Amino acid sequence: MAEPRRLLVAITGASGAVYGWRLLQVLATVPGVETHAVVSDAGWLTLQHELGLQAHDLRPLAHTLHDAAHVGAGPASGSFRCAGMVVAPCSMRTLAAIANGLSDNLITRAADVMLKERRRLVLMARETPLHLGHLRNMTAVTEMGAILAPPMPAFYLRPQTVDDLVDASVARVLDLLDVPHSLSSRWQGLERAPA
Repeated sequence: MAEPRRLLVAITGASGAVYGWRLLQVLATVPGVETHAVVSDAGWLTLQHELGLQAHDLRPLAHTLHDAAHVGAGPASGSFRCAGMVVAPCSMRTLAAIANGLSDNLITRAADVMLKERRRLVLMARETPLHLGHLRNMTAVTEMGAILAPPMPAFYLRPQTVDDLVDASVARVLDLLDVPHSLSSRWQGLERAPA
């Protein structure tokens, strides 16, 4: 029997906790995927404030809900063999820690592991406007192999609800992880206008 494909979802304190929540909901339905989750202290505050969620709401969606302070947990080691990690949303504090190799909690340590093992790391960075420090950190993580995927609305898909906007961004992340989904329609191109 094939081993399940492990994916790690981290939720930090930036606004947009719904992205991590929705990603966990979708991954929980994908056969052959073993989802692990970790939430920072600020991430728990944002989950509570924006969505009214607690740990008991996330536990059923993940194989394991890890404590962000437990830097000895499985995802802290390259031998744990996570196929991919998404930080959704990724705060500028977490981005800075990853960019500078500060493995000061399980989220930043696991991200560091993904980079050193050359595995897929996707950061749904959430902030606006951006200052030069943010941009330099984004450049640094990109040069190390991470993928920055800020949640940007795709209005060409003609979203009707906020859920449509969230699903479109989550769908892009699932594509980056090579996880099949039917969250949003795919662009088929426009018919060429007659001359």
